[in-house]
Amino acid sequence: MDCGECDQSSIDVNQWLQKDNSMISPQGVSLEEEIRLLRKWMERLVDEEQSFTTEVVIAISTLLDLKINEFMKKQER
Repeated sequence: MDCGECDQSSIDVNQWLQKDNSMISPQGVSLEEEIRLLRKWMERLVDEEQSFTTEVVIAISTLLDLKINEFMKKQER
């Protein structure tokens, strides 16, 4: 998925969360690609909204932090 497709209509934060709030990856997407997509999506929204503090930007930022932490833990192994 190209970042041009990274908008609220094509990506939903809930796509990365299960009912119990455990993390899942969208099917067929590597962790590195998830991080890249989330970062691009967040950057685009910050640019569009001219704010770091909108609800959706904070939600994506939080999810991005979780994914980066997950990636770093995998690298330690």
